[in-house]
Amino acid sequence: MPEVWRPYFLSANGPVSVTDLVMLNGETATAVAAGLCTPEDAKVLAGKTDPQIINDSLALTIQCAATVTNMGHRLHESKKKVGEVKEENKRLKALVDSYADDLVIRSTEQSKTTNKLQKQYEKLLAEVKELTSRSIPK
Repeated sequence: MPEVWRPYFLSANGPVSVTDLVMLNGETATAVAAGLCTPEDAKVLAGKTDPQIINDSLALTIQCAATVTNMGHRLHESKKKVGEVKEENKRLKALVDSYADDLVIRSTEQSKTTNKLQKQYEKLLAEVKELTSRSIPK
């Protein structure tokens, strides 16, 4: 297993902390950039001229910017899809609520109808009992 490289960035002011600003402090930027170069990178850079190193740095900067832009586009698309899914969920919830309300209304109507039928059945049963209890003339 390869040896662990630098787990930190060291500037002239000490270790770079999370509150240091790379964009506004040249020393911090240099420390971070130097910390990003592995010993293998240093070997590759040692054989290059200053203009080549500058060109490589510019190419790396462009690649980084393109990567960040790509990530931004992906994030934007993901947020857009999440928004679409949320809207679809709202429509589906409204539809489910509508079906639930309709089922409650139908259930209430069915209960009323069942009660009416039960009362009619009991009334008819009472009439049948009354008629059967009377004696039939022979």
